[in-house]
Amino acid sequence: MSKVYFIRNSGTDYAELGRDASKLLERVVSETGHRFDKEVPLKVHFGEKGNTTFIPAKCYDDTINYLKQNGVNPSYIETNVLYRGSRTTSDSHIETAKNHGFTQIPTIIADGEVGTDYDEIEINKDYIDKCKIGKGFGKFKQFIVMSHFKGHIEAGFGGALKQLSMGFASRGGKLAQHSGISPNVKASKCIGCDLCVTKCDFDAIYRTDTAVIDSNKCIGCAGCIAVCPEGAIRNTWGASNFLEKLSEYAYGASKDKDIIYITFVHNITKDCDCMGVSMKPITDNIGILAGKDPVALDTACLDLIQRNSGEKLFETGRPSLIHAEKIGLGTMEYELIELN
Repeated sequence: MSKVYFIRNSGTDYAELGRDASKLLERVVSETGHRFDKEVPLKVHFGEKGNTTFIPAKCYDDTINYLKQNGVNPSYIETNVLYRGSRTTSDSHIETAKNHGFTQIPTIIADGEVGTDYDEIEINKDYIDKCKIGKGFGKFKQFIVMSHFKGHIEAGFGGALKQLSMGFASRGGKLAQHSGISPNVKASKCIGCDLCVTKCDFDAIYRTDTAVIDSNKCIGCAGCIAVCPEGAIRNTWGASNFLEKLSEYAYGASKDKDIIYITFVHNITKDCDCMGVSMKPITDNIGILAGKDPVALDTACLDLIQRNSGEKLFETGRPSLIHAEKIGLGTMEYELIELN
């Protein structure tokens, strides 16, 4: 059983949330005897251009100050995204980060200008033999992975596991996880607007009377699902073991690393921060959780959201936790320790 530390905070004062995150970090360090290296990057998500519900930069100020006070040189670290957007290349990615207020410390884009710089990490699991992890991560042994728990159109939810799996993977690693997912078009609902054709970065969609998806070209990025105004495009769940691949990439990303995880359960939206649109939260804010076991942490976040909302929100993502436990990444059994 793993310990997960929790501070309840349903408010919208981001400076206060930042202080709570720092308190949790200090508690985890104290309880585990964690000793920091001289350089420790913070793995965060800067939010896509147009998104308004990502965790803002102010929430990281106290964590950064805590690290500096303890002789640590912090930086932000990220990888480029798979789809076309404001974070596809390192230059535009860093510019987006700055525009969203992430200017306190330097930013490292770990997989190079266009996402092609990587190291192969051998794991030999059920679906993945080697993970393509952004080359920049190999320079460090320690990280603080700071996540925003919210929904995700394919993964069910995004939290610590997804920050590791998609967040650490190079472009090729992201493709490896998505491979085999090909959405389908319900012809009776398609209005032939061509939004999905325009959105697809991989020329995998064309139109006859209705939109048609070429499964040989489709990489399962789900951009077409997001833009379809009629809900005519739906995913074929379970077709590619995406959730299991996600867990295995999380295993590869964290292999031989010493990581502290902090997760904000705030601004809980149906979709992820990669959506470049303004979204409304679908349930109340809950607080912040932290620990050293990403499986226990994500399980606790999911359970808290479901208890708080009274609904089985994001339940389609639970198989990723089950598989993560199976392969030895962590445990779903946790002790929730609430701090004042």
